[in-house]
Amino acid sequence: MFFDGPILDALAKGSLLSVIGIAWIIFLVRIVGLRSFSKMTNFDFVMTVAMGSLLAGASQSQEWTGFLQTLTAMASLFAVQYGVSRLRRWSPRLDALVQNTPVLLMKDGVILHDALRATRVAEEDLIAKLREANALDFSSVRAVVLETTGDISVLHGDHVDEALFKGVADA
Repeated sequence: MFFDGPILDALAKGSLLSVIGIAWIIFLVRIVGLRSFSKMTNFDFVMTVAMGSLLAGASQSQEWTGFLQTLTAMASLFAVQYGVSRLRRWSPRLDALVQNTPVLLMKDGVILHDALRATRVAEEDLIAKLREANALDFSSVRAVVLETTGDISVLHGDHVDEALFKGVADA
């Protein structure tokens, strides 16, 4: 692509294509917005993984047409994500299809074993998350929620506002 020597060409090609690929992603994020790489939905997570894979492919392109195809695929993914996020606001059905529902794993110091089974979360993992959140006693834990991103939120203290449970399922 750039030089006759294979090693020099590989170094130049990998460097230049990677820089162009990263610049293209930054440009697309500036257009679509910061939410592009959030972890709000499983769709967002897949977008992040796919973009990393496409960037790797872009940096290893052998032909300009393959590189252009990869850049086009990146732009297309951003467009699809943008479109889906807009449609989710207008269609509760699509929102339910794309978005996972957060699940209550523990309530008022009591572990909800049926919810653990349904979500395939081990009790040991739940307890590890409680330790990470500095929960000192089960009775101080108001709630533990498996979020739509796969993260686990631990709410502890004297009181939890019921509005924080909006959209949370009891499994």
